Amino acid sequence: MADRRSRSISSRKQPQQARSNGLVAVILDAAVQVLAKEGAQRFTTARVAERAGVSVGSLYQYFPNKASILFRLQSDEWRRTSELLRDILADRTKPPPARLRAVVHAFIRSECEEAAVRVALSDAAPLYRDAPEAQDARAAGEGIVATFMQEALPKSPDATRALAGVLIKTTLSEVGKNFSEEARSEAEIAAYADAMADMFCDYLARLARR
Repeated sequence: MADRRSRSISSRKQPQQARSNGLVAVILDAAVQVLAKEGAQRFTTARVAERAGVSVGSLYQYFPNKASILFRLQSDEWRRTSELLRDILADRTKPPPARLRAVVHAFIRSECEEAAVRVALSDAAPLYRDAPEAQDARAAGEGIVATFMQEALPKSPDATRALAGVLIKTTLSEVGKNFSEEARSEAEIAAYADAMADMFCDYLARLARR
């Protein structure tokens, strides 16, 4: 069953022309709207096609089923998150604590801005989370964090750096998701991000002193 699911989550074909790119963009935009409004349980290809103003047959030219649409939305989100991490954590003009603080603020703000879709995608994760494509997409973000940890904890054992990276990445993701499930003010977002950044920076400082 897992093999069948993993084979079917990739897009059926890649758009080659501007018109096709435009159609895929319309479908994905409609999918975001349906997902935010209806949630993962009521998300269907028929609803997406109706919202996009296209036939189900046209949708199936690019996406074989709803899992493939959801995976595309999730992989796009993973790509944006990886780019955010890379842009901030790879900036060696700033010391590691400053980079870590900046990435926490950027990530928490991003979570709050796209909360409805992120929560729905999380609910839909069983449809695609075990597929090879999903594992490859997640690995990209893990590599960025691992490189940063080598700079932040240059004298620490590999196992210590790996554990620290997993703890920070997992905590940031899970706590950020829970925090963003309610509407938050700018002041609340800033205060929450500051507190989390303080916790992470203190943790790395203690590890560095060992």
